[in-house]
Amino acid sequence: MAEKAAPPERRPVVTPTRVVAGFCLVAPFIAMLWVSSYARIEPTLIGIPFFYWYQMAWVLISTALTMVAYKLVQREQRARKGGAA
Repeated sequence: MAEKAAPPERRPVVTPTRVVAGFCLVAPFIAMLWVSSYARIEPTLIGIPFFYWYQMAWVLISTALTMVAYKLVQREQRARKGGAA
């Protein structure tokens, strides 16, 4: 009975695209954990204190950055599959 050779271990590849995607995913965490940067009332927006509207803005920004990261990684994976075939 012939033994099958184990496939070589695939290591993750760090590419500029993945670094940008990683930054897109980490940026919201840094922005929200740096509380002293937004722990204030002024400037208000339509009567809403800065503290609240800044956090709500990051909900939208985080969504956009997550979408950008997903699209970048997806595009890179498609390019790698196309190049390998």
